[in-house]
Formats: sequence, C-alpha cells, structure tokens
Amino acid sequence: MKIIFKNEDNSIGIITPSDEALSFATIEQIAEKDVPYNLPYWIVEDLVIPENRTFRSAWEIDESLGKPTGFGGESNEFDDDLLKAYYGELKWVCFLWAVWEMR
Repeated sequence: MKIIFKNEDNSIGIITPSDEALSFATIEQIAEKDVPYNLPYWIVEDLVIPENRTFRSAWEIDESLGKPTGFGGESNEFDDDLLKAYYGELKWVCFLWAVWEMR
C-alpha cells in the first residue's frame, strides 16, 4: 500500500510506509502525520503507481479513486500514546529526558 497526495504545486507526492512504522501505526496514522497539513490523500494499492517514472512530473491523481481517504494533519509527529506503546514506557521516559537535556 502507498499514500498518494497532490502537493500545492500540483505535483504528486508518494509515501511508502516502512515495515517498522506499520508495526506500530496504521497507514492512516502515518498518512495524517506525513502528508502536508490539510492536503487530501488517498491510500492505494502499489499497482496504482506507474512503474515507468520517466514522466513522473506529469502524473495526475485518477478521479476514479473517489473521495480522499483523509487529509494531512497539523503535526508531523506521532502522538505520545502511540510512541509509548512502541518504545515502552521506560524507554519513552528516557527518550523524553534525553530530548529535554539537549535543549
């Protein structure tokens, strides 16, 4: 699965979530985090993306995909609860402490 979206300059953005990210987040959570704020996105099968990248700058989103799956969120970070579940409570506290110390 891939996430596709139309940038403000009408170019097409494509996100391929990593297996690691998909191990703790849904593809929708990844899309909301990584798609620029308020831009529509679609979650599509890999086969929807053309293999030939020669004319990639001319790609368009097929209107037959229908309404967007969602829109990019305000934050480019996963929420704390999701990260705590992934890293574990103790590692998460240590991570936050390290970030605070670097300020």
